[in-house]
Amino acid sequence: MKFQFIIILGFLLFFVPKSKLAAQSKELTLEDAVLRQRSTFGPKNIPGLQWMHEKGALSFFSEDGLVLMKMDEKLNKIELVNLQELNSTLGLQLKRLPYPEWQNKEEFVFQNACIYYNYNIKTKKGGQILKYSELAENSELHLSSRQIAFTIGKNLYMADESDLKRQISNVDETTAVVCGQSIARSEFGISKGIFWSPKGTLLAFYQKNETDVADYPLLNINVTPGALNSIKYPMAGQKSENPQVGIYNPKTNRTIYLRVSGEKDQYLTNLVWDPSEQFVYVVIVNRAQNHIWFNKYNAIDGQFVKTLFEEEHPKYVEPENAAWFLPNNPKEFLWMSERDGFVHLYHYNTDGKLIDQISSGNWLVKSILGLDESGNNVIVTGTDKSGLNIYTYSVSLKGGKVRRITENEGVHLVSLHPDGSKLLDNYSNLTTPRIISVVDIKHEKETELLKADNPLKDYKIGTVELHTLKGENDLELHARLIKPSNFDPAKKYPVIVYLYGGPHAQMVNNSWLGASQLWMQYQAERGYLIFTLDNRGSENRGFEFENVIHRQLGTNEITDQLTGVNWLKTQSFVDADRLAVHGWSFGGFMTASLMLRTPDVFKVGVAGGTVTDWKYYEIMYGERYMDTPAENPEGYDNSSLMKYAKNLKGDLLLIHGTADDVVLEQHSMSLLKAFIENGVLVDYFPYPMHAHNVFGKDRVHLMKKILTYIEDKLK
Repeated sequence: MKFQFIIILGFLLFFVPKSKLAAQSKELTLEDAVLRQRSTFGPKNIPGLQWMHEKGALSFFSEDGLVLMKMDEKLNKIELVNLQELNSTLGLQLKRLPYPEWQNKEEFVFQNACIYYNYNIKTKKGGQILKYSELAENSELHLSSRQIAFTIGKNLYMADESDLKRQISNVDETTAVVCGQSIARSEFGISKGIFWSPKGTLLAFYQKNETDVADYPLLNINVTPGALNSIKYPMAGQKSENPQVGIYNPKTNRTIYLRVSGEKDQYLTNLVWDPSEQFVYVVIVNRAQNHIWFNKYNAIDGQFVKTLFEEEHPKYVEPENAAWFLPNNPKEFLWMSERDGFVHLYHYNTDGKLIDQISSGNWLVKSILGLDESGNNVIVTGTDKSGLNIYTYSVSLKGGKVRRITENEGVHLVSLHPDGSKLLDNYSNLTTPRIISVVDIKHEKETELLKADNPLKDYKIGTVELHTLKGENDLELHARLIKPSNFDPAKKYPVIVYLYGGPHAQMVNNSWLGASQLWMQYQAERGYLIFTLDNRGSENRGFEFENVIHRQLGTNEITDQLTGVNWLKTQSFVDADRLAVHGWSFGGFMTASLMLRTPDVFKVGVAGGTVTDWKYYEIMYGERYMDTPAENPEGYDNSSLMKYAKNLKGDLLLIHGTADDVVLEQHSMSLLKAFIENGVLVDYFPYPMHAHNVFGKDRVHLMKKILTYIEDKLK
């Protein structure tokens, strides 16, 4: 395997003259690092900053959260309303100002519990505009029509100004039919199950029938005696849910269902309304996930109208973004697809004619923000060729000319003014904690609103470096190395390799601290190096970089992680006999895979929420990358950790939440059983009643457990 150090992108983050080193005397505690990474040690921000419906105007909160302010185009600051005034006017007892949703230049709306209120900053008047059931979940508001849809249990309801709780579906709660919730286990970019039409005339919703899906028992120890919480969990190769799309008409109180043909267990994804409200578009994905159909349906009677286009790939296709209709031309839309190897924009009309591919190249579009002031260019966020930076671009709808708007290297989080003239840009990079600016798109003028100081300047914090390594076939792999503040190149340091390694995640980028977590800086100060590498399969590097993992999860990922390990071993300051590896979820799978499939590399591993056999994982994700167990028996066998249990040489700690409904505890139990059968000693720590990760105050306990275990075993 070739490996070579190419570029050091990072350098000393916190370089200061010797005269100032005394100021860096404070030390982070683990509680600081885990519980207060954002609240106390995050770079200064402008709370609640957002665009108003006024040229160049922004609203924000005072630092104490008690006053809502406006910043006009000339950066003058004006008080709009304070907490006491708002409470007095509306008869409330709020302890802090609510986040406003601006409706026009003068009026905003906000939610308190299950009630929506409006307030006019000019007249200083407001009141309750909509109330709904306190039992509601999965709510979806259509503000202009004063309607809200929501679920209670498995049924769908709505409320308007005259009805607090109108039942839309009539599902028996004892059945396996669920309405109005996210389907396909929230894959394919699905994040909700309720979709109002543009004017609020009709309501589309997902419905899933899980009758064929196996029940899975989770133990609840919070009651006496313990009880089983049965969930539906579709495992790879087994029976799946059957989805439908309903359309409800509030005026007629009637529901119709789209006439979708095809397999019962296919996926209905990326639902979007036509601006006319006459049609609904749904992307159909076959269960094999290698073919999609972009279909158009009549919203009045549910009839299929036509397939606008199809996409296929021998490995998989994965649509994650609904079509985006042009505000100035409702007969045309943009479609995000990686059909050419990177996510780019394709310009279609509603008859299915491809007008043009308007972006291209070895970078990918992340999101569509809107049109610029002229209406001729679409504003998008996207990567650069390295995948380390996220910029904002202007892309011409005619000709595809691409112009980068945000110039500074780093990761830019942006919002577009409603009129398309300006961007609110919040960015950071390796050496910049945060800069917030207003960017004039047309004139390329930037006005700085905030430049945050280093929030860790008084603490003993080391260095963060970004490196690019050469892996297999000279492929560039990005990595991050954290060193302690008193780093001595003449010493040898133990290393913790922290990883994830799976799709839809990037651990290393050019943002503040290199996207690292603060516990890493804490542990570095205890005399460790913390190393992370994004292997093939991770995001923001293009489809080929990602899909090489297909049907063989773990294989190429291990190869790439060993590229990082081999590079570490070439560094004179690395103690190659004291290497640890840690990760969670897919990172747990990678941790355990490295400990078992390359048993001579790491002395200790801590694997959390670990996938140990992909046949125990869910259909939607698992079959995309592995196909079914029947179709790919060799791949499932090669990636199963039980096969390698006998190989363990170092110390391995498995951690699992007992109520994990994503990676079931069956994974860890099965691997433990294999260890026992092979006479191999291993450590296990369950977190009672925690789901797929450990959050809240218990997370301090988790990190203390992980780091103490590593320290003890690396002695």
